[in-house]
Amino acid sequence: MQEKISEKTNQPQMKFSAGNIKATVWTNHAKNKSGEETEFSTITLERVYKDKEDQWQSTNVFRIGDLPKAAALINKAYENIVVREA
Repeated sequence: MQEKISEKTNQPQMKFSAGNIKATVWTNHAKNKSGEETEFSTITLERVYKDKEDQWQSTNVFRIGDLPKAAALINKAYENIVVREA
C-alpha cells in the first residue's frame, strides 16, 4: 500500500506498508558546503505490534519472516525517490 502525504514541513513525503511493516520517506533540508540550500530523502523502517496491554507499539527490530516485506518496501521507497528526483 502506498500513501501520498502532503508536503508540509516535518511531514513524511510518502508512506508504504505491507502488513505490520511500514516504510516512511522523509524529505530533509540542509545547506551544502557552499551554503546553498539542498534537499535529500531518508527512509525510516518499522514494525508495529500490539503489546500485552493491547496498545500499539513500534520497533526497528525485525523477525526473520519480516525481512522479505521490509526489503520490498525499501525497494518501493527507493524507486519512488529515484523517480521523483529524475
